[in-house]
Amino acid sequence: MALRDSWHRTLVYFGLAEEGDHQDDFDGYDDDYLDEEEEHEPRRGRGREANVRRLPTSRRGRHDEIDDIFSDSDPVPGAGSRSRTLQPVDDDSDVQVHLVIPRNFNDAQQVADQFKRKVPVILNLQTTDHELSKRLIDFASGLTYALDGGMQRIAEKVFLLTPRNVEVSAEEKARLIDKGFFNQS
Repeated sequence: MALRDSWHRTLVYFGLAEEGDHQDDFDGYDDDYLDEEEEHEPRRGRGREANVRRLPTSRRGRHDEIDDIFSDSDPVPGAGSRSRTLQPVDDDSDVQVHLVIPRNFNDAQQVADQFKRKVPVILNLQTTDHELSKRLIDFASGLTYALDGGMQRIAEKVFLLTPRNVEVSAEEKARLIDKGFFNQS
């Protein structure tokens, strides 16, 4: 019975079935077979812990950050502010912000490669067509979400992607302001 309900819920989720019509679809099937699958439980080894454990997530479920990126209004200073615990990066590494001006979707690979190396990336979409911009923003949103980073609109069609536990220094922000990237409003 549980397998039938799970399958129906999946069909409803994808819009392939209605909420109340699942009983009619399965008339005539043998319920004994379905009940046999429910009786089996996974076995655990003696004294062993489970192979899968739940890890704490720090930024999951924060849709307001992504919603701020797609809003037409300018960002409100202080809205959605939170404190972050930053871990020091290797003192030997002098990390610079990497600028990407994509010409096609294949340039998304360059964004991901730099981001995975814990390098902040500026994604400048000012000269990119509208459809490609939407795809790249979706890609960058997924990338930053999956790797627990951050995404911030710093100017019209310009986004700063910051990896987890990486903060752009005041000197680097000043340099970006000089280049005309940071929105000073």
